[in-house]
Amino acid sequence: MFLSPRLGLSVIASLLLSACATPEQIARLSDPKAGFATVSSSSNSILRKDTVMLMDAASIEANAKRVHGLVHKKTISADTAVQVALLNNRGLQAKYAELGVASADVWQSIMQPNPVVSLGVLGINADGLGAYRAIESIIAFNILAAITQPDETKLAELRFTQAQLQAVEETLRVAVETRRAWVEAVAGFEAAGLIRDAQSTADAGSELAARLGDTGFLNKAEQAREHAFYAELSGQRAKARLDAQLAKESLTRQLGLWGTEVDYYVPNNLPRLPGHIHGRSGIEAEALKKRVDLSIAKLELQAMAQARGMTDATRFVTDLELIAGFETERELEEGVRETETTPQLELEFAIPIFDSGKARLKRAEAQYMIAAHQLAERAVNVRSEARSAYAAYSGTHKIARHYRNAVLPLRRTIEEESLLSYNGMITNTFELLADTRERLNSNLMEAEARREFWLADANMLAAIYGGGASAGTAGGGAEVAAGGDAEH
Repeated sequence: MFLSPRLGLSVIASLLLSACATPEQIARLSDPKAGFATVSSSSNSILRKDTVMLMDAASIEANAKRVHGLVHKKTISADTAVQVALLNNRGLQAKYAELGVASADVWQSIMQPNPVVSLGVLGINADGLGAYRAIESIIAFNILAAITQPDETKLAELRFTQAQLQAVEETLRVAVETRRAWVEAVAGFEAAGLIRDAQSTADAGSELAARLGDTGFLNKAEQAREHAFYAELSGQRAKARLDAQLAKESLTRQLGLWGTEVDYYVPNNLPRLPGHIHGRSGIEAEALKKRVDLSIAKLELQAMAQARGMTDATRFVTDLELIAGFETERELEEGVRETETTPQLELEFAIPIFDSGKARLKRAEAQYMIAAHQLAERAVNVRSEARSAYAAYSGTHKIARHYRNAVLPLRRTIEEESLLSYNGMITNTFELLADTRERLNSNLMEAEARREFWLADANMLAAIYGGGASAGTAGGGAEVAAGGDAEH
């Protein structure tokens, strides 16, 4: 199809103008930390912790010094552990770096494809005409790209917003996983102290059994019973030491530490159980409003709707180009060389005879429905996760409080009464030791109940804001114990 030169020039001018991005747009999108301010402010409002985006050697070095001051040779709290992870976890930094890819995509979307220039020379070294006989030059512009550019930019902006929310979600995930790892490590060392105390009691019983056996007061079966109990505790303590090391290594990985920075400690005991917990009657609505992954799914649905609209708008035209140029031809008549230049303007497009675009439209519609169903499923799951997390949070608090207020006082009373009976020569030594062991076992159960509560407390943040599946039961998994005599 041929167009008039005047109309063609006006179309070319509009294409060139649409290809120009504003300086404000370029400055915003070319910033190495484009989009991070939104991520940082959102994360800080939830976690009350600093986040950084490390993009050069100087910032990495300064951040390393800050981390060193927080952990080296120090006993770190849960809040400190979370802060260090947000500063030093390199997986999190990789997620932040993905913002640069998304912002570059937006930047690319506001730029039109470069025009294609074609230049041809005919009749080289033709007789009597000099170096050439004719020159043909053509420049091609992609009109379809200009038409769809606003929609492409909107779609890229949606993806950029998604990338920011995904970075926030990853920040929350790192924070939640770090707090869980801290709870597991500290719970292990608390159990270690209790196992150590139980072993001391068993050691006393085993030694007493040996002495009584020498006097003939205790038969071999009763001696073996006391020795076996001590041997079993020795094995449990060895396993506790190993579990403690593994729990701390898991925390170290979350913190992103290596070298001398691994020389840090965690407390020997978990925090005390709070006296009461806050009710959350509207936790479902709160989660639906604040969950980051739900916001990401909503944006995905918008992106699919945007892509579906673009597919529908361009289903009949898959290639549309405007070609402009000129042809200069030289001729030699009666010894006189004449030159004639002819402008050329063409519109080139594919005729949708075989591919009507219905298949692409069907694909876009199916992808939209996939996103719609996934969003509905995510909303259902968010409600359930919120209810489960609060049930675990309140339930583990009641259980831990029961051990603290009912079981432990009773065990202390039994042990005190046994000691009085022993002093009055009413109870023998082994009965006293048995009561002491029972109390130590109850202490272990109370410590485990507190561990479950603090894990459930960490899961509450994930249930309300996102960042990891919050289990219906707090913690779960294998029992973690640890051995040691001091902070680790």
